[in-house]
Amino acid sequence: MKAGFYGTALAAAFMVIGALSPLRAQSPALPWSCTIMADAQSGDEILRQGVCDQPVTPMSSFKLPLAVMGFDSGILTGPHDPVWPINEAFNPSQRERAFPRVDPEMWERESLLWFSQELTTRMGMARFAGYVQGFGYGNGDLSGRQGDGLTRSWLSSSLRISPEGQVGFLHRFLTGDLPVTPAAIALTRQIIPQFDGSDGWQVQGKTGSGWLRDGSDRIDRSKPVGWFVGWAEKDGRQVVFAEMLVAAERLDRPGGFVARDRMLARIGDLMAGRE
Repeated sequence: MKAGFYGTALAAAFMVIGALSPLRAQSPALPWSCTIMADAQSGDEILRQGVCDQPVTPMSSFKLPLAVMGFDSGILTGPHDPVWPINEAFNPSQRERAFPRVDPEMWERESLLWFSQELTTRMGMARFAGYVQGFGYGNGDLSGRQGDGLTRSWLSSSLRISPEGQVGFLHRFLTGDLPVTPAAIALTRQIIPQFDGSDGWQVQGKTGSGWLRDGSDRIDRSKPVGWFVGWAEKDGRQVVFAEMLVAAERLDRPGGFVARDRMLARIGDLMAGRE
């Protein structure tokens, strides 16, 4: 899995494809999932289980590349700077209202949507699209729905990425192969949540939870999507990973939490014999 595969030209081609095919519950048959891991430095694939080439909505896993954009653009300047007051224009949820003032570290830890929307609005579509294409991120389609691409294209909408695409992006992120400053990478690494994985693996990653759309292009809450993407380290070994699931029925908690807990519990077994 090499970084060049995820270049800007491919992203532009995927943008056309993505615009022609809205996110819907379609093949492969539900439920399905993917666990994919690669060496963080070489990009060589270590493990692949399930269907890993099917693109779906990234949801809040997109906050990781958004952080890179924010720090590289200078809109974000540190883990605790800027501090933005909650913006009612973005209709924050009741849960989000518990955090009236938010900095970048809290944004990632609590996964607060309105902060992402404030960031992309300040960035503007031209710069936002330039980053997405420069990152080679998924299908690159920011058209959104009814003119909301700048603030919602990654939310069960036009922007889609496969698990193998997530791993390709993370490889480029950790090896400094993205068209951004080293400081943007370093600051992003500081604010991504940290977890203890099984067998001593230390994990950093971002969850994402959402849904597919049905044949009428409406959100189908019986088909939830869950992501957990990031990197893990132990004894000098570093890997990147994507854990993704699409269920065939409602879950009792967000799909991203299911994916996260599955990866944290299994990473020791998954890496056994591969270290």
